[in-house]
Amino acid sequence: MWRDADFRRLWTGQTASQLGEQASMVLLPLVAVLTLHAGAGRLGVLRAVGQAPILLLSLFVGAWVDRWRTRTTMALADAGRTLALGAAAVAGLCGLLGLPALYVLAFAVGAMSVFFDVAYQAAPVRLVGRDRLLRSNSALEGSRSAAQIGGPALGGALASLLSAPVAAACCAVFFALSFLSIRRIRRVEPVPGRSEAPPRVWRRIHEGLRFVVADTSLRTVCAASAAFQFCFAAMMTVYLLFLPRELHLSGTAVGLVLAATGPGALLGSLLAGRLPGRFGHGTVLVAAAAIGDGVFLCTPVLHGSSAVTVCALLAVDFVFGAAGQLVNVTVMAVRQAVTPERMQGRVAATISFVGMGMSPLGSLLGGFLAMRCGLRTGLLLTAAGMVASPVLMALSPLARLGRALPDAREALPDAP
Repeated sequence: MWRDADFRRLWTGQTASQLGEQASMVLLPLVAVLTLHAGAGRLGVLRAVGQAPILLLSLFVGAWVDRWRTRTTMALADAGRTLALGAAAVAGLCGLLGLPALYVLAFAVGAMSVFFDVAYQAAPVRLVGRDRLLRSNSALEGSRSAAQIGGPALGGALASLLSAPVAAACCAVFFALSFLSIRRIRRVEPVPGRSEAPPRVWRRIHEGLRFVVADTSLRTVCAASAAFQFCFAAMMTVYLLFLPRELHLSGTAVGLVLAATGPGALLGSLLAGRLPGRFGHGTVLVAAAAIGDGVFLCTPVLHGSSAVTVCALLAVDFVFGAAGQLVNVTVMAVRQAVTPERMQGRVAATISFVGMGMSPLGSLLGGFLAMRCGLRTGLLLTAAGMVASPVLMALSPLARLGRALPDAREALPDAP
């Protein structure tokens, strides 16, 4: 696959784009705090503005992506982020980069990120081919995992060592590199879903929702994703309180523990290229989800801030990262395989919308349980709730998927 020049260009562009995205997610809040001296309230508003496009735009972007070439969509998104951050650099040099401008910048970068992320999830089917989905997704998700490790550190370093305009310009360079790489893809990609009288956007969104609900595999993926995101958001709310308050870990130790998911995700990306083809996609999917989601049941029994406790937490987060990434790559390959090209964007956006839409509610539940039941009990309850995701998959036809992936013309086995 690495001998495919077009795939190398896609992978290079996606890697640069993900690194720039992860760096900017840390850079913008740090610029607000370190340069503009923003308080906690304004910082919260900034983060909310940057995350708002996921809920506001995902379904519309899915309908849009299904009518345009993924290469064009990704390139335009990168061009937009380059221009936005470049304009921020110029505004900073002119002394015009205040909080209102930073809010606009955060929303613009977040909106372009939604376009890029939805398009790149549909790109392997159209640009690589269905016969190489697992390996291509493994490589793409591996680079995203690496960006999740190095991007925040890069963003923090840029904000700390450089002025705000220079730091913004550095992030713009990554998006510019991605734009140049993706634009060099030569493979002819047919324009999907074009017609002389295209249906209204709401009708196209409805078609995407109906397609996900009607397909057993996609419906299960959507339900399992929603259950996971809801319970994971609740668990993380309690977990972030449990580590410093119940186990009395320092801020450095908490950061070290949370960072262990990154190397684990890299390992999961590598395993995803081999295990499903050897043991079957269904077996790997259910087993990895059960291990990754169930490992947090070990955390409520930990006490104190000893080295043994920290090592145990590192192991838990590492296993969660590896198993979680193995699930992500396998689910993405299955979703892409059973979805027609004309529906790729809408299906990806629908699943993302449903999953991410449950996160705020899960966070509220986690806070409620922490107050009512205590941190240790709340962590146990929310960690146990995460097991619902692998259970849903185990009871569905997904669990019986073999080594070969179905395609959009084939149905998964009927449920028992």
